Amino acid sequence: MNWRVLTVGLAVIVPLVAVLAAGFGRSPKLRSEAMVGKSAPTFDLEQIEGGRFSLAGNTGQPVVVNFWSTWCQPCKIEHPVLLDAARIYGPMGVRFVAVLYQDDASKAKAYLRKNGTAWPTLVDPGGRTAIAYGVAGVPETFFIDRSGQVIHKVAGPVSHDVMIETLQGML
Repeated sequence: MNWRVLTVGLAVIVPLVAVLAAGFGRSPKLRSEAMVGKSAPTFDLEQIEGGRFSLAGNTGQPVVVNFWSTWCQPCKIEHPVLLDAARIYGPMGVRFVAVLYQDDASKAKAYLRKNGTAWPTLVDPGGRTAIAYGVAGVPETFFIDRSGQVIHKVAGPVSHDVMIETLQGML
C-alpha cells in the first residue's frame, strides 16, 4: 500500500514540478513583447470620468496606451514623463490613453486630481484588455502607429528619452 501511494504521488508531483520549472528564467513581461509588429487589440472601454473611449475611433493617428495603477510606484515615477509628452505631442495629433490595471476607479480619480492628467483613463472590467495585450504587470506602455500596429512596447517606467525618440519616429 505504501509503495502504491508513493508511486501515485510521484506520478502527480514530477510532471507538475517539470511544468513549473520550465517557466523559471522566463520573464512574464515577454508575453506582451509578442504584440510588437502586430495589430493592436481593439477595445471600447468606459472612462473613469464618464463616456467611452474606442481605440478603433482613433485609427489614423498615433496612440500611446499606458497600463497603470495607483498602487504602482514605478507608475508614479513615469507619470510626469507622460504628462510632458502629452503636453508636447498631443497638439501634434498623438492620442494618449491610460488603462487602469487591477485598481479602483475612485483611487485613480483622486490620484489624477492631485497629480494631473491630459488623457482619458479607462476602466478594464475583468482585465480583458490587459489580457489581450499580454500585460503581466504595470507600468507597461504600448506605442501604436497610424495604421494600428504596435511599433514599440516598454515594460516598466518609460523614460523621457525613449518616449521622445519613439514619438518622433511615429510622426
